[in-house]
Amino acid sequence: MSQLALGLVRWLLRLLGAALIAIVLGAVAAVYLAVDRQPLVTTLVHFTPEHIARAKLLLDRNDPRRLRQGEVRTIAVSQEDLDLAINYAASRLGRGAASAVLQDGSATVRLTVMLPSNPLGNYLNLTAVLVEAQDLPRLDELRLGRLPIPRQLAEWALGQGVAYTPGGADYVRALQQVLKRVVLRKNQLTVVYKWDDQLPDRLRSALVPAETVARAKAYQTRLAELIRPPATGRMSLSSLLQPLMELARQRSAESGNAVEENQAAILILTLYVNGRDLATLVPAARNWPIPGPGRVALGGRDDFAQHFTISAALSATSGSPLAEAVGLYKEVEDSRGGSGFSFNDIAADLAGTRFGQLATTSEKDAIALQGRFAQAILDADLLPKVSDLPEFMSESEFKRRYGGIGLPAYNAMMRDIDMRLSALPLYH
Repeated sequence: MSQLALGLVRWLLRLLGAALIAIVLGAVAAVYLAVDRQPLVTTLVHFTPEHIARAKLLLDRNDPRRLRQGEVRTIAVSQEDLDLAINYAASRLGRGAASAVLQDGSATVRLTVMLPSNPLGNYLNLTAVLVEAQDLPRLDELRLGRLPIPRQLAEWALGQGVAYTPGGADYVRALQQVLKRVVLRKNQLTVVYKWDDQLPDRLRSALVPAETVARAKAYQTRLAELIRPPATGRMSLSSLLQPLMELARQRSAESGNAVEENQAAILILTLYVNGRDLATLVPAARNWPIPGPGRVALGGRDDFAQHFTISAALSATSGSPLAEAVGLYKEVEDSRGGSGFSFNDIAADLAGTRFGQLATTSEKDAIALQGRFAQAILDADLLPKVSDLPEFMSESEFKRRYGGIGLPAYNAMMRDIDMRLSALPLYH
């Protein structure tokens, strides 16, 4: 090889080495700029009965059963409610927190996600600026920590990320066909949409993977085997929960996913206890085995079984802050004209919340809870004695005796309930 050729090879190798070093240094610099030592958002999710009431009112006003095909509707969401919703979503995605600031024509969303411990920093902070467009807002600016991301790269990454969200691209396309415009104003987000009667089924099909449908069918079939028509009298919640959790243990050994098995078992039982049709969530369930009619009680009371299962399902699929707020909202509403505020109902709510947490917080906890059902479980193992707790209080009576939610007398009752639950071996 000539000296010229050797020189050219050496030059190319040096150039390649320099390029590799530049790429490595660039990647290190990008990571250094993207990772922070301090969180950008620290607000924690805190639901109140008022939040639940506003959400319920919003859903009632846009109940699909009252909408006609092609009907155009408008939804206005306050910045506080939007902030709460995205913060809650961030907390569910992995110890995150988020906030939104609405201005005329734009919205700034900030997100903080906690990272594993490392020398560079424990927080990934993201700031996105969306601007109002002809129909849906478009991404105008994106920043990871101190690192600005070019818009084209950000839009490409967003498109790639959609594929990994629940429902993926099919879910997004279904929504895009219905959403007509999003208007951004100071402290308020307004959404204009055109109703499509096919939307619920399309969203359900997009959101519920085939393996989730198969999992739900297994528990629905088992429940139908346990409750064959004609069912008579009351069944205890523990008598149904135990065989379902045993099935979850068996299936987890094969699937390796105890959390999702527990979620499915809890959801199927919750729907049955509360008289709801699984087909409203999974259209294919219309052709599955159907459990016979019957009433399910916890500690001898139907309402305790309903409170427990609803809170367990919310906690298992949506998180305990929401479960606790929904239960508290129900009691506040009852005190204003229903059956009255009842601390024993609150106890059933909190017991269900704890159960849902234990069942789904981690694979280790999920498997451990399944193992506890290898021994006989009674209703008393799920809910402690609560018959001595005050119940059926009107709003005025509740305020006279306890002052209100969050005040000392109320907090003392809640501590008493917490100690009773903590004394049960199942919740250790």
